[in-house]
Amino acid sequence: MIMKKEVTKKKFAIAEEKMNTILAIVDKKGGFDKLSKKELAELEKQTQIVKAYENLHYVIPLPQTLKGIIELKMFENKLKQKELAKMLNTTDTKLSEIMNNKRKPSLSFIQALHKILGIDGNLLLRIA
Repeated sequence: MIMKKEVTKKKFAIAEEKMNTILAIVDKKGGFDKLSKKELAELEKQTQIVKAYENLHYVIPLPQTLKGIIELKMFENKLKQKELAKMLNTTDTKLSEIMNNKRKPSLSFIQALHKILGIDGNLLLRIA
């Protein structure tokens, strides 16, 4: 479902309340599979309204440093620095030095960030 009109703050508050009411029913009944088709449809509708409002009004900007982007990806993937270094085929020391601006990232390192973590290559080239 695509929202065609901008969602007002009032509509957002109402939708959020309805969504939370249905989620409380989910808890009470013991799972989403216990909801009726009508309840599931209503939950989807209210969720889309909330999502549309939040996407417009609660934008979280991407980090603008290499360290920030790597840390975000580590958080999203629940990775420790040592695990990420292994995935990127580099040493923990080298990764640490790059993240702390003590070493410039190599082109192969930037390519690995792009391929393995899915970070936009243009963004990487701009900030590296």
